[in-house]
Amino acid sequence: MAEQTNAVERASNAPAIEIEGVTHRYDKSTAVLNDVNLSLGTGFFGLLGANGAGKSTLMRIICTLLRPTEGSARVCGYDVVKECHHVREKIGYLPQSFSAWRLHRTEEVVDTLAALSGMTKKKERRQRVAEVLEEVGLTEVADRKVKKLSGGMVRRLGVAQAMVHNPEVLVVDEPTVGLDPEERMRFRQVMTNMGRDRTILLSTHIVADLGSGCSQIALIDDGTVAFQGAPSSLLEQARGQVFEITVPLESSNLVEEKHEIVSRTVQGADVSFRVVVDERGDLTFDASEVEQPSLEEAYLAFMAKRGKLERARQDEEHNAPEAPEPKKSRFGRRNKKQRD
Repeated sequence: MAEQTNAVERASNAPAIEIEGVTHRYDKSTAVLNDVNLSLGTGFFGLLGANGAGKSTLMRIICTLLRPTEGSARVCGYDVVKECHHVREKIGYLPQSFSAWRLHRTEEVVDTLAALSGMTKKKERRQRVAEVLEEVGLTEVADRKVKKLSGGMVRRLGVAQAMVHNPEVLVVDEPTVGLDPEERMRFRQVMTNMGRDRTILLSTHIVADLGSGCSQIALIDDGTVAFQGAPSSLLEQARGQVFEITVPLESSNLVEEKHEIVSRTVQGADVSFRVVVDERGDLTFDASEVEQPSLEEAYLAFMAKRGKLERARQDEEHNAPEAPEPKKSRFGRRNKKQRD
């Protein structure tokens, strides 16, 4: 009895997610994650990084789906390896590839998954299903079959199934891949609203996914935490590094050859470039400093310092559709290991 009381006190007083010295290798030579340390409380947190940086691997460790090679991770005070059953009671997970039974109604899917999560009382379960569908904006399509939902609705259905057992922590992996801009905005608003009274960790390679509701960002690069702090801190670091250059169209190639380009806009016979530099003295054209860089520009400026601008920019510009899930063998195992 004393052990149970101590466990409850430990879980209630601990950070929602605490990661200490986590390293993970898929083979002996390559570390996908290297000495990752994070501590997150209540709020909406962004895990930002280019494709292949190690984000999904870290997500799977937090969600008890993968054992770290070294280090430890805790959710609400419970160890993800030694106390995985307690962790699963506290956590909701929306993986990068989410699909539901296409011939079932939206409400049926959530109700079934709620029952599987341990909600056995039918009346209470139906009430909770209705609440969570309202929370994610799917009440009007509760009777619609999954095959008739838009891509954005399916992602919100994924949030509903992750939230139906009312977890304290929600982990969401690359949620807006393949969505149109309107659905991405709607999804960000859902995340912001939910983050007011619980912990949400959202993994993405698209800065715009984080929105204004994100209270803290952890930037993962090559398996390590390159930055952790408030979005305002990342913006502050970008001051004096983002400039605008406007030249005639025929001179645009010269700008592209000399500078790291963030974006370009054609204005009649001229082209305006947003560029990032380490120092103003590196500029070879007349330029005006951008007084208030966007979060996307601050991220790209940060990655430019690390020699990774091209990779980061490609991720920002190319929001590719989701790849289909690997097929399962008759034993239910994946044919190939999924890696970040």
